[in-house]
Amino acid sequence: MREKIEKIILNIERVIKGKREAIKAVVATLLAKGHVLMEDVPGVGKTMLARSLAISLGVDFKRVQFTPDLLPTDLTGLYIYDRKKEDFVFKRGPIFTDVLLADEINRATPRTQSALLEAMAEGQVTVDGITHRLSDRFFVIATQNPIEYEGTFPLPEAQLDRFMTCVKMGYPDEKAEMEMLTSQEKGHPVEHLEPVLNPEELTGLQKAVRNVFVSDDVKRYIVDIANATRNHPSLLLGMSPRGSIALMHFSMALAFMEGRDFVLPDDVKKAALYVIPHRVIQSAESRLKRERKEDIVKEILDHVKVVE
Repeated sequence: MREKIEKIILNIERVIKGKREAIKAVVATLLAKGHVLMEDVPGVGKTMLARSLAISLGVDFKRVQFTPDLLPTDLTGLYIYDRKKEDFVFKRGPIFTDVLLADEINRATPRTQSALLEAMAEGQVTVDGITHRLSDRFFVIATQNPIEYEGTFPLPEAQLDRFMTCVKMGYPDEKAEMEMLTSQEKGHPVEHLEPVLNPEELTGLQKAVRNVFVSDDVKRYIVDIANATRNHPSLLLGMSPRGSIALMHFSMALAFMEGRDFVLPDDVKKAALYVIPHRVIQSAESRLKRERKEDIVKEILDHVKVVE
């Protein structure tokens, strides 16, 4: 099992240089059957990572550029009248895929953003009162630029909470950037990428992750961390129960990727930095002090004791 996961990561690294931890976080989110928000400046490889992942898994991939004029039906699909059949038929939108890249999600209106809520939470969409099931492998990779705010619509807390993890790529180091320039000197490596897994193998990996054992002590540790976020003076809003579940499932995926069938507290600590920061809201005083959410989470992890 671990060898299959390593194949995926190595294949993506043929395109994305020097970002192994970010790649692992995205793969772990997929294995945990969550969704990922990639928040970073333009040009660091967010879109290429999504394409490379879909190609590596041999699954369907669609990219939607979110803009202010994008309508919910542009995403979900709509019923159109078929003269031959003399009836309305459903024309599926790009959301009917395995991996959906929602590019610059915060540029669409809240109405369009909300079209993803049901899909991400329940794996289905409802159009004109009729429910349509999505792929069992449905996985959203949404991107947004955290620097440019003009013409954007910030994601509401309810939507942010639907994302299991928030992953930041960051700039590559000098060595990785040199490798990137060399690899793209005569073309883009993604054009030559081949699948290393098939969709059925992916489904098997996702089922195996859910069989990873989580002890009551580790569950207690997760609950203690969640309570600490709800009572921290720098946080106006702490982690939701949905966040606690996401933290457990993501920890299970990380443990599985390390070749273990049980979760350690260290898995939870590592998972927390991807699962918690985007879910909490800082107090006005904390924002004035320019405190970073990641630093607040690290402080919480330092103070919450591991149950033994």
